[in-house]
Amino acid sequence: MKKVAILQSNYIPWKGYFDLIAAVDEFILYDDMQYTRRDWRNRNQIKTPSGLKWLTIPVKTKGKYHQKIRETEVENEKWRSTHWNTLLLNYRRASYFDEVAEWLEPLYMDRNHTHLSALNREFIEAICRYLGITTIISNSWDYRLIEGKTERLVDLCLQAGGTEYISGPSAKDYIDESIFSEHGLGLIWFDYSDYPEYPQLWGEFVHHVTILDLLFNCGQNAAKFMRYARR
Repeated sequence: MKKVAILQSNYIPWKGYFDLIAAVDEFILYDDMQYTRRDWRNRNQIKTPSGLKWLTIPVKTKGKYHQKIRETEVENEKWRSTHWNTLLLNYRRASYFDEVAEWLEPLYMDRNHTHLSALNREFIEAICRYLGITTIISNSWDYRLIEGKTERLVDLCLQAGGTEYISGPSAKDYIDESIFSEHGLGLIWFDYSDYPEYPQLWGEFVHHVTILDLLFNCGQNAAKFMRYARR
């Protein structure tokens, strides 16, 4: 049995993204998809004393945005110090800030990625290492890509040697489940509900913020508040 998930890269994603990674044997970053504005590809939210705040990476877009995520270039490097200083300002009181900052700060201050996809992957892989997630992470362009939304996902899963495909629930709107059945693949819908709350700064609890919020507040105890660690 081999479980596979296929999803676009996000910037410092929320905890559910990493739960999905941990639930499978191979996680394919699907950055051959079209880049979309005002999405999670280049931005995420943190908590602050005055409410939620977006951290957004400026990117270059072409025409009416007909470009793949993997083709999307970072606009400049100024955002790096801005993002890090914003994290420092709002999380330096958190219990595990210093521990996480030891490996996180260099990702902001000592790197110079030109493309969003590679940048996202480095952050994702660093967070996985910290959480002890050992899932294989690959890129969609490591494989042959065929036409058809569901057909392509099925074919990618088969090329990766998968026997089960794990998908986020939002994909129910476009996935044709019968195509998975025709190819003998299991299809499982991942459940993001019923996450426990954890110690969190700044007022009312919010689940859907970057996982950095959980890491700063709980360190490696973060696994206790994520589903994969409770299976």
